[in-house]
Amino acid sequence: MRWTVPNILTLLRLLAAPGVPLMFLYFSRPFADFAALALFVVAAITDWIDGHLARSWQQESRFGAAMDPIADKAMVVIALVVITGYSGMNPWLILPATVILFREVFVAGLREFLGSDSRHLAVTRLAKWKTTAQMIAIATMFMGTGLDYYETGHPPRVGERSLPWSTDWSDLATQAGLLLMWIAAILTAITGWDYFRKALPWLKDAK
Repeated sequence: MRWTVPNILTLLRLLAAPGVPLMFLYFSRPFADFAALALFVVAAITDWIDGHLARSWQQESRFGAAMDPIADKAMVVIALVVITGYSGMNPWLILPATVILFREVFVAGLREFLGSDSRHLAVTRLAKWKTTAQMIAIATMFMGTGLDYYETGHPPRVGERSLPWSTDWSDLATQAGLLLMWIAAILTAITGWDYFRKALPWLKDAK
C-alpha cells in the first residue's frame, strides 16, 4: 500500500467508525452526542475528499478501492447501532435502520459469493446518493439526541418519541432525521434490489 493522502484519509475514516461509540464511553452526555456528531461529520466529509483527491492527483489504488466502501459501511452500521440505542428504541427508527442493515449484509454476501464476478456489482450513482442520504440522516439524528438530552436532562425513553409532530428543537431535529432516514432506507432498498437483479445470472443453477 502506498501512503498517499487519499489512502490515509480512507484509513482514518475506517478508524473513526468505532470512535463514535467511544465518545459515549469516555464523555458524558450531551457532550458525547455532539462529539460523536462532529466525528461522524468530519469522517463523512473525508469520504468525498479522498475520492476527489485520488482522481485529481491520479492516486487511485487497490487499497482505496477496497477500503473506501468498507469504511463507509462501518461508519453507517456502527452509528446506526449507537443512534438506535440512544434514541430510546424508537420504532419509527428501528424499521428503516433494519432495512439499511439488512441491505448492507445482503449485498456484502452477494459480492462475497460472486468473487471475481463481483465487478458486475459496481457502485452506482444511486448507491452513492444512498450513502450520502444515510450519513445526513444519521448526523441529524445525533443532533436530535444531543439536543434532547440538553433540553430535558435525560435520554428519550422507550416509546417516548412518537408522532404527532412537536415544535421543540430536539423534536424537530429528530423528526427531520427520521424523515431523512426513511428516504435513505427507500434508496437503500432500491439499490439492494438493483444489485440482486444484476447478480441473478450468477445465482442460477447450471442445466
